[in-house]
Amino acid sequence: METRIGAGCDAMDWLLEGGYEKDVLTTIYGPPGAGKTNFLLLTMANSPDLAGKKIVYIDTEGNFSLSRFKQLTSDHKEILKRTIFLKPTTFEEQRKAFEKLRKIVTARVGVIILDSAAMLYRLELGKTKDIYNVNRELGLQLSYLTEIARKKNIPVLVTNQVYADIDSGVDGRTKMVGGDILRYASKCLIEIKRFAGGKRAAVLQKHRSLPEKSVEFVITDDGVEQVEK
Repeated sequence: METRIGAGCDAMDWLLEGGYEKDVLTTIYGPPGAGKTNFLLLTMANSPDLAGKKIVYIDTEGNFSLSRFKQLTSDHKEILKRTIFLKPTTFEEQRKAFEKLRKIVTARVGVIILDSAAMLYRLELGKTKDIYNVNRELGLQLSYLTEIARKKNIPVLVTNQVYADIDSGVDGRTKMVGGDILRYASKCLIEIKRFAGGKRAAVLQKHRSLPEKSVEFVITDDGVEQVEK
């Protein structure tokens, strides 16, 4: 049985030695504009393992760009016909969306995408002082995704944001939103770093079987192009 699906771009396939693992959560995190969503769209557009499969796309930020997706594949109409979009606008709607997954996810689903885990969580934190229960709810939501990934052998791809860690005393130090909740739930963590001149790097920070390593890339009209170091 295949344990991975192709990432849809050479840079990520190289980093992960074949693509995203099927039965786990993979979190791609980094600052705004770093290119996180591009990797999701490339998987939808180009992964040979998703041919004929349904795709579940949970869009909490309105990040899905039809014009960008059309740039990446001429088969956009066919792919979108088999894509189920869920667009929660509150943390409560996000919870209900995850519960709905249990009913709609079948063997025909090839990947579940959450873009992103942080947006509605951060908005909920801004509305309440009950941080404990908000964090508990996020943990429960991620446990839904973990259960589906393991039982259905389906990869779950999640994007996440970062914030400046001013308490660390180290300039430029950032932390992932959701902290340990996302870190523990994700068996694979990929950090996207952005540099001057348009160059970026995907850094494999955590994986069950692979060492920490990185790949440099630039974003192009056609997708992502690997840059030799």
